[in-house]
Amino acid sequence: MLATIIISLILVLVVVLAISSIVRDKKQGKSTCGGNCGHCPAGGACHQFEKIGDIKIPKK
Repeated sequence: MLATIIISLILVLVVVLAISSIVRDKKQGKSTCGGNCGHCPAGGACHQFEKIGDIKIPKK
């Protein structure tokens, strides 16, 4: 019983650390994208807009 509680707490801690790392990276402007759209299943959806200054316009 005690081992189950300890293992559960360790797993919860790992999940919390992973989520906090993702949130921290997102706030710093880092992306989880690897930058290789050819191997990404959502590669066509990410870069549909062209950024000119602060304005995003759809790519043609």
